[in-house]
Amino acid sequence: MGTIVKGLIAGAVGTGALNVATYLDMAARARPASSTPEQVVQRLAEAADVGLGEGEQAENRKAGLGPLLGYATGLGAAVAYGPLARRLPWPVGVVALTALAMAGSNAPMAALGISDPRRWSATDWVSDLVPHLAYGIAAAAAFRRLG
Repeated sequence: MGTIVKGLIAGAVGTGALNVATYLDMAARARPASSTPEQVVQRLAEAADVGLGEGEQAENRKAGLGPLLGYATGLGAAVAYGPLARRLPWPVGVVALTALAMAGSNAPMAALGISDPRRWSATDWVSDLVPHLAYGIAAAAAFRRLG
């Protein structure tokens, strides 16, 4: 099995873990879903001069495309990590995958002016770190299992 295929599988496993951790957090704290993925879609569509439609149609497209960006980030981070997977010890791999996923999701939001991590509270950081750590652990475990 090739490195890219392993990365895609590990990324899917990690993204599933991230989503479970996120939804558990939402249920436990009774917090709403983040609107930032939809805001990223809106800004990217504007920058690319791509119409999303009007009203409810545009909102539905953003609601569908926002999570897909998350999947793309999760898959991409694991594929990027793939060549290093066999060379790094377990804890370093977890940290690397966690950092790649966090950078892949937070850097675009910061670059587009949607969110500024420099202004986040400790609670905001924990809310972001925990699901991404679940991603890193699950993706690193999948890489190990896949050989």
